[in-house]
Amino acid sequence: MITLDARLRSNETTLAVVAVVGYTALVVTSGGSLLSGSAIETFFAYLAVPVLIGLAQLVALAVGQMNLSVGALGGFVACAGGVAMAQHGVPVWLAVPGALALGAFVGVLNGLLVVLTRINGFIVTLATMTILTGLQYELVGTTTVSDYSPVLRDLGRAAIFHIPVVFLVALAAAVVLAVFLRRAVPGRHLLASGGNPLAARLSGISNNRSIVVAHALSGLLIGVAAVVTLASAPGVNQSIGGDWLLASFAAPIIGGVALSGGAVSVSGTVLAAVIIRLVDVARAQFSLNPSWVNFVVGAVVLGTVVLTHRRGAA
Repeated sequence: MITLDARLRSNETTLAVVAVVGYTALVVTSGGSLLSGSAIETFFAYLAVPVLIGLAQLVALAVGQMNLSVGALGGFVACAGGVAMAQHGVPVWLAVPGALALGAFVGVLNGLLVVLTRINGFIVTLATMTILTGLQYELVGTTTVSDYSPVLRDLGRAAIFHIPVVFLVALAAAVVLAVFLRRAVPGRHLLASGGNPLAARLSGISNNRSIVVAHALSGLLIGVAAVVTLASAPGVNQSIGGDWLLASFAAPIIGGVALSGGAVSVSGTVLAAVIIRLVDVARAQFSLNPSWVNFVVGAVVLGTVVLTHRRGAA
């Protein structure tokens, strides 16, 4: 009998092979241009946000929840941080922690609403998504806010051996989250609540607390993604976060996270985000219609869900 851990490791190995083969193929077809320092920096710089929002969705999925407000919350937090610095003179050392706290706060609200109302997280976060989208538009309207902290912008352009600092931040977040879920007691409780809520409750674990913690962590990771966006994007406007939702689900689902909760793969999620980024690079390299990226990613997600369901039924 194949164990869950063995199945996740097999999936991670497959994703790693696909990522290496895919990148190699793109290097060959580009005549080696993807091996230049600037190309490597661009690749990883644009990978940071997909990794972070994938991790944010992973945490919610770990307890059998969904967070539809990923993009709306990220856009709202990014715009709030940009407006605070550009229009109200808030220093970067205060704006960045404030953005992280705002993301975590909204995440806690999502979790509390799920627990107190007993309404599915899908509906709750759908409602908060709508509210946050309106608040984002109220903050920036049709303008683009760009005249904020040069220190933050310098950080967004900084790289160590051609690896952008913003990607290293995303990678650090992945490592911390993996350790939290595997080693920390609250992290193990979170997975136990997602895997078998009844057994978790009988063991003395509060499923309600796990739901709130999961949404809080999801919000915090979205806050990190918003700060990364502030640092690396030329400016923030109402479109920020608009295309995050599909990517946030695609990375963890392709990476091996169970939709029913209890089984996660942080490394699989990161590798899946790399593959999605490779699809986007291939689109640009071969001048494909942008809609094909969503089609391919959506088809892969659907196929993964179907195969996982059949494997579980077997």
